[in-house]
Amino acid sequence: MQKIYCHSDMRALKFLERFTSTQVHALNPVETSSGKTHGGVSRAKLNSQLLKSFKSNSKLKSFNSSVSVTEALLLPYGLPSTDLIEPTIEPHLKPIDFVEILSDLYRRLESCESQSDRSLLFVEQYSLLRSLGDPKLLRRCLRAARQNAVDVNSKVVLSSWLRFERREDELSGMSALDCGGQVLECPKIALEYGYDPNLISTHCQCDQDQIEASNVPSWNENECVNLEQKESDVTFCIGNEEINCVRCKIAMLSSPLKTMLYGSFKESRKGKIDFSENGISVKGMRAVEVYSRTRRLDLFSPGVVGELLCFANRFCCEEMKSACDAYLASMVDNIDDALVLIEYGLEEMAFLLVAACLQVLLREFPNSLYDPKVMKFLRSSKTRERLAMAGHGSFLLYYFLSHVAMEESMVSTTTVMLLERLEECTTQRWQKTLVLHLLGCVLLERREFKDAQYRFLAAVEAGHVYSVAGVARTKYKQGQQYSAYTLMSSIISEYKPAGWMYQERSLYNIGKEKISDLSTATELDPTLLFPYKYRAIAKVEEKQISGAITEIDKTIRFKLSPDCIELRAWFFLALADYESALRDIRVLLTLEPNYMMFHGKTRGDYLVELLNHRVKQMTEADCWMHLYDQWSSVDDIGSLAIIHQMLRNDPGKSLLLFRQSLLLLRLNCQKAAMRSLRLARNNASSDHERLAYEGWILYDTGNREQALSKAEKSIHTNRSFEAFFLKAYVLADASLDPESSSHVIQLLEEALKCPSDGLRKGQALNNLGSIYVDCGKLEEAANSYLCALDIKHTRAHQGLARVYHLKNQRKAAYEEMTMLIEKAQNNASAYEKRSEYCDPEMAKKDLDMATELDPLRTYPYRYRAAVLMDEQKESEAIEELTKAIAFKPDLQMLHLRAAFHESSGDLSSALQDCQAALCMDPNHTDTLDLYNRARD
Repeated sequence: MQKIYCHSDMRALKFLERFTSTQVHALNPVETSSGKTHGGVSRAKLNSQLLKSFKSNSKLKSFNSSVSVTEALLLPYGLPSTDLIEPTIEPHLKPIDFVEILSDLYRRLESCESQSDRSLLFVEQYSLLRSLGDPKLLRRCLRAARQNAVDVNSKVVLSSWLRFERREDELSGMSALDCGGQVLECPKIALEYGYDPNLISTHCQCDQDQIEASNVPSWNENECVNLEQKESDVTFCIGNEEINCVRCKIAMLSSPLKTMLYGSFKESRKGKIDFSENGISVKGMRAVEVYSRTRRLDLFSPGVVGELLCFANRFCCEEMKSACDAYLASMVDNIDDALVLIEYGLEEMAFLLVAACLQVLLREFPNSLYDPKVMKFLRSSKTRERLAMAGHGSFLLYYFLSHVAMEESMVSTTTVMLLERLEECTTQRWQKTLVLHLLGCVLLERREFKDAQYRFLAAVEAGHVYSVAGVARTKYKQGQQYSAYTLMSSIISEYKPAGWMYQERSLYNIGKEKISDLSTATELDPTLLFPYKYRAIAKVEEKQISGAITEIDKTIRFKLSPDCIELRAWFFLALADYESALRDIRVLLTLEPNYMMFHGKTRGDYLVELLNHRVKQMTEADCWMHLYDQWSSVDDIGSLAIIHQMLRNDPGKSLLLFRQSLLLLRLNCQKAAMRSLRLARNNASSDHERLAYEGWILYDTGNREQALSKAEKSIHTNRSFEAFFLKAYVLADASLDPESSSHVIQLLEEALKCPSDGLRKGQALNNLGSIYVDCGKLEEAANSYLCALDIKHTRAHQGLARVYHLKNQRKAAYEEMTMLIEKAQNNASAYEKRSEYCDPEMAKKDLDMATELDPLRTYPYRYRAAVLMDEQKESEAIEELTKAIAFKPDLQMLHLRAAFHESSGDLSSALQDCQAALCMDPNHTDTLDLYNRARD
């Protein structure tokens, strides 16, 4: 491939020379310890100058005059520069042919008979699907892995992982060992060996076990002593102390003891046996005697039970050892005890105790990451070896540990060390590939370019082509720009082109070729953010800031990314549009409360304080009015900013936090949404409110039955809008028969009778209309939608349009959707829906607009493909879907393409698409039917 660049003509020589310019590195890091930039300006002094200069400048309209304001505001950072941005190398597996890999994985799952192997296959599936960024899909993988787990180690890790994904640690009043009724996360069940096929349908009995434990009568130690005094026929001497025992009872503890007491040894003929040299104390031997008769351990302290465990190991008392192991395991409930007892468990090979200690450490994550003692223990290579001997130093354990560490910090030493331990645990090719790529990403972030390059190269040799991007980046960072360019060019020539290939090559290209690569990247994968960011910043450098905002808006419409929101805020500051800048910074802080702006040098909340001096302050009443306006215009970003402002004045108001979570879910920001929902739960002012929020948390994390139970408890406590609405919402999520629909209608009507604000009542009326439509009650549905519109619930236009459509009033339906498009700020879905109510030509225009506004919406691709199929253009129809599947492997698109392949007689391709789709959802009925037909 490099022959292309070996021509001896002048043009080629000049082209090569252009790559030899001095490289500008991405960031100018801050010395956090001293609070200074590398320019030597202290942060406090800088902030003081910044605030002083900002207050003294008036708002100027023209671009030239706004530059002075911007310089005063952002000095010494200036405006963003194209030299200072680059895309991250994604820390995930990213196969060249994603569909083929998923298909192969599904086939292996189908043929796998071992439950433990199936569990590990689901973990592999998790690692593959992480690149899609779908939390529900990833949770399903972890749940399946946990459900199929057999050994205690896997159960402990996976139950802790599921708990971590729900961020249960952020719920106040919950201890690390609380499972909240989640059977797959229950710490007690995790310590039970074996596979339970009915596990998912059972309920956790932790609460009931606690009640039963409290009712167990305590044993009287004197009673045990009296029994011992009456029946003793052998005495064990330790020093000057004598412990009377029952010979046959001691003998029953193990074969060695039986041989000693009844065999040919001299002890069998003695009434007194000296045990002084056997490493057990008087108290310990008394405990052995009591245990030999009662098989009870609850009379003794953990220290004494530890002695019993040591005694059991020495004399091969397997039953006693198991009992002591289990008893000590049940006693571990805090990190300090866990760190002590895990050492003891490893020494005595008490595997259940080790598992229980590990479980406490893991269920405290991510907080455990910041405990030096915990990290000293887990990061050690020696610890991994010792854990492996006890059956716990697994790939799964260190995959979870490194996953959490990377989420907390990509550049910490802890992250590197845990990944190195993970590398030591790899046994399969995909594991090795994953770890090498992850280490490459982390070392790249740490600017250890040679080591990163070595890891990326090894990942490439293992078959992970995407790691070539990491190799190219490390070459570039070491001044080998031309080498990086030729490497990416060879990849583009060798493999089917993908958006990331052209995006990566654009970094090493120049001039028009660079812009061409970015355009091709966007064409192949319109969801890549870097090309939009580069083009936007390039416009800023050309003093076209309004154009830059238009460009970056393209990404914000389909993905609310913190870095894109930051850029837009930066652009608004350049225009001296402080209100818009403040709005975006508020949204940014909603997504990431501790966000550092301007290359990590300025806190976002500091800028909020700064900008508050330049905008008109609103009262609480003004905020509520403004929130209604934003909500009615379907401006979710504007609504988020208003709620953030209201929470600054009342940070513990659960109602606002709950509204915030709803908006974030609508914007597909699930991580931030769940954080807001947990805060709403923690700040709830009443039990019924807390129960309702807990129900929403459970529902949003896939625990439908538990969510329903919380809703019913909340209603029993107090009949509130949120409790009724939650119950109706959860029930409506299932396929509704007429009786169930009637029940949901009753619940929504009860909700509407309860006090609430217009924002929520509008949503309840909208949902009520939807249920009425499903029941065929069109007049009632229309009335519900009109009532919702009366209180400015603009989304009700869509439901009303559906009613008109069902009444064969297509024109009225079209006009209704047109009104929604005109009112809504976020209207990609409205264009998509309106396409159903117009002629094919207009429908195509609407769907093209929907794709332009939000390339992640799959219906337009499927519709266009179906139209082509109807026109007998089979290859074009399949290609339409293939282009979209390349950047969004969606279940529905895979199913449709499989159907097209079946129709055209390509059964092998149909099978592959079905298998890939079923890998994402094994219960998708239509795909299962198609798959079975294709196999027959």
